[in-house]
Amino acid sequence: MNNTTGPHYFLLDEVEWPDESRAPTAPPELVERARQSGARRKYLARGEGGFFTQYSEFPPGFTVPVHSHDHNEVIVCMSGSLTMLGADGPTLRAGDSMVLIGGYEYGFAAGPDGMAIVTIRTDKAATRLTT
Repeated sequence: MNNTTGPHYFLLDEVEWPDESRAPTAPPELVERARQSGARRKYLARGEGGFFTQYSEFPPGFTVPVHSHDHNEVIVCMSGSLTMLGADGPTLRAGDSMVLIGGYEYGFAAGPDGMAIVTIRTDKAATRLTT
C-alpha cells in the first residue's frame, strides 16, 4: 500500500481501460459477459491512503448479479441510473450513493440510459457470486 505523504491524483481521462481478462478480480464468466456488453471499468486508487477506487460504465439493462465482497464500500452513481435487485430495491440516480457493509449480498441493473458509478472500497476488490 502506498502511504506516502501528499496528494495522489487520478485524472480519469488519463487512466487506461485495462484488459480485465489478464488479471480478473471477478469470476471469468462475469468478466467476459461484461466485456461483450461494453461494460468497463478503470482502476483509480490502488491502496493510496488505504483506498481502492474504480470508475465503471455499464450499458442500458446490464445486470450485475448478486454477489458480495468481504469489505465495506461506497458506490456513487455519477450518471444514468441503477436499480438494486430484489422486490424492494430502490433506484439510484446521478448524485445518489449507498454504503454496503462487507458480506452484504447485492446486485443491480443499469437503467435505460446505462450508468456510470464510482466505487470506493477499503480493500482490493474480490467478488464472490451468490449461488
